[in-house]
Amino acid sequence: MDIRLDGKVALVTGASKGIGRSIASTMAASGARVMLVSRKEDQLAEAAASMPGEVATFAANTGDVEAGKRCVAATIERFGGLDILVNNAATNPYYGPLMGVDEGRWDKTFQVNIRGPLFWTQAAYEQAFRHKPGVILNISSVGGVRGGGALGVYNITKAALVMFTRQLASEIGPTRVVGLAPGLVDTDFAGVLVANFGDSIASRNPTKRLGQPDDIGTFATFLCSDAASWVTGDTFVIDGGAGVMVND
Repeated sequence: MDIRLDGKVALVTGASKGIGRSIASTMAASGARVMLVSRKEDQLAEAAASMPGEVATFAANTGDVEAGKRCVAATIERFGGLDILVNNAATNPYYGPLMGVDEGRWDKTFQVNIRGPLFWTQAAYEQAFRHKPGVILNISSVGGVRGGGALGVYNITKAALVMFTRQLASEIGPTRVVGLAPGLVDTDFAGVLVANFGDSIASRNPTKRLGQPDDIGTFATFLCSDAASWVTGDTFVIDGGAGVMVND
């Protein structure tokens, strides 16, 4: 099946690197016009230059509510509308037990990982989806589904994003709200985990490899396309089969 997004406009946060960049690039290659969002203008420019089709950039911190309103407005002005919002941007400033986290890093993680998606989604809904149903894709994590390990603060925010997806789908249909929960993907963001645990996880996965950004980009494009028009409210795990591994 040739998955196409011809005539669609997508806004992708955290789009200059890793999973977000792959999602944006795959959507652009599938015919969408795409607004790339990230904090650093130079990284956005480099990412945009590597992509096919019609893309534009908007430098913003996705934890900034007012920036979300401006970005949605800029997207609509540039491309004439908005059909898809991908809440991908995330941060993970703390690694360790919950009892050791400080207020600053706790608040920062929630600001970007769940507060940002909520208020950027509000902006997209008020300016676009209230009048013409669209698609919202939230990038969660397997940590938000299974928990455990030293990423507890990050995992809590990603678990909140799973419930956010389900709750929002029940409120704003026929706009669709879907989620992806990737396992360990070989990106700069996950660099420490890949370096320390990547080989072990890959060897135990049924697929015998880690995820690559394009694995997520392809699935994301399908979920946001008309081919998935009866899918909403759910978050889909994509982890190379790690969830079926037998514990030693």
